Amino acid sequence: MLSLNREQIQETVKRMTEYMWFEKGDYNLNIVGVRNSQTNNQVTNKFDDKLTLSYKEKGVWKFHSFDCTTDPGTHWVENCLSPDGVAILKPGQYRGSHEIRKHQGRYEALCQKKPLPVYRDDNRDQWYNLNENTVKTGIYGINIHRATKYAGKKSTQIDKWSAGCQVIASNDDWKLFMNICRKGRDEWGNSFTYTLLDSNQIVTSWL
Repeated sequence: MLSLNREQIQETVKRMTEYMWFEKGDYNLNIVGVRNSQTNNQVTNKFDDKLTLSYKEKGVWKFHSFDCTTDPGTHWVENCLSPDGVAILKPGQYRGSHEIRKHQGRYEALCQKKPLPVYRDDNRDQWYNLNENTVKTGIYGINIHRATKYAGKKSTQIDKWSAGCQVIASNDDWKLFMNICRKGRDEWGNSFTYTLLDSNQIVTSWL
């Protein structure tokens, strides 16, 4: 399992010349997903990635790291919703890409509001095909939401929880994440930037 800290995430994002790292004011959220490169693109069906939150509260940096998936689960890899294949979000920084609204009309989450680029993998095997020739950009419902709905519980298998969404495994982690996002919305408006990195991009000088 990946072990990360805020300094690593901050330094990595700041080294990306076109990326923004938000430091002004309280609850100016840096929402950064980290895809586990150690899996070598194998479909593990596990929550083996990280979703991180870095922000200031009363001028002091706060950091959270949640077990998540940034990849679709086995079910949707094998049973694609789209004839183009299952969606896998391409790493990058997407400014103002998400907003708080109801995921599938059921509960509040961070939902896609701007077009995003995804790889399309249509071979239905146990390896993610991250081929630049398959990239398509659009509104595909690449939301940031939870897995289990039960308080105190944590999902261990992705299965149907993700068809391309970024999904937090623990319900308690999810509640904390959304409480912070609501504070961010109250301070800065209902627009959130999402950054997705591969773990092999992470600066290791802070390890």
